[in-house]
Amino acid sequence: MNQITEPMVVREDSPLYGHKLQINHRRTCNCGPTHINCMTAKEWLRSQLGVWQFTYESRDVRDKKVHPATFPISLAKKVIELFTHEGELVLDPFVGSGTTLVAASDLSRNAIGFDLQQRYIELCEKRLREQISLFSKTRQIAIQDDAHNIHKYLEPETVSLIWTSPPYANLLNRKRKNKSRRDRNNEQLGTIEQYSQDPRDLGTMALDKYATTMGDIYESLLTLLKPKGHCVINVPDMWWKNQRITIHVSLIEELRKRGYELRNTIIWDRTNIVNRIGIFGWPSNYITMGVTFEYLLDFWRPPKE
Repeated sequence: MNQITEPMVVREDSPLYGHKLQINHRRTCNCGPTHINCMTAKEWLRSQLGVWQFTYESRDVRDKKVHPATFPISLAKKVIELFTHEGELVLDPFVGSGTTLVAASDLSRNAIGFDLQQRYIELCEKRLREQISLFSKTRQIAIQDDAHNIHKYLEPETVSLIWTSPPYANLLNRKRKNKSRRDRNNEQLGTIEQYSQDPRDLGTMALDKYATTMGDIYESLLTLLKPKGHCVINVPDMWWKNQRITIHVSLIEELRKRGYELRNTIIWDRTNIVNRIGIFGWPSNYITMGVTFEYLLDFWRPPKE
């Protein structure tokens, strides 16, 4: 199969829309057949810690007006390096600003990402075009389509890693009061940090419906994942109306019902990249700050019996 160096975007008017894509998913490295990645022993050792920290770089998107919930390229690269080999296929069901595609390009992995919103697909394309390499042998594809339709594009057991940071139910679909920030009257005060108001968008759904819909989507993705292929989901918990909303617990319970096995829970410690934390809840209500850590839920597709 001939590879191309141009980033590829599939929209509703594309002849490839809704059809199987030709994209490589096989290893191009020389690792042993039982190895789960290309890491050295020293690199593997550093990944054993259950608490991870990352830093941003100049290519990262940090402007919430561009996208309300991004993660560093370094985080995506860590997850991709840990659970795939060079040449294998990474899937991001909620690709957003395209960070997964950028990281996969850096690491010589093929990748495909889906998003409902045209503006995010355009952002993916822009970011990928900024790092085109004439020597690349991999492809990264952004598709404007509903995550429910991903099975139309890929063959069974071709995906080595499903990795994403999905919308957080409707918990961003409310005006910001900035109670947790010292400078409350900043540009975020009163804004709604939402992806869209499209009813198909998981970011508009109440938690119960959100968890069920996520379960439906991930159940349809399970057959695309190779046996013992990993699925990593980045989510925080949040406080709403003086209650802790445990998104990570809802997703663990739902994906277990859909055939996934939880393997690890990793904490993304964000204290090194969060600035100007206010005194939230003082002096009468102790609340841990949701912005200072998030969960990386590591599942896999159990091996065939």
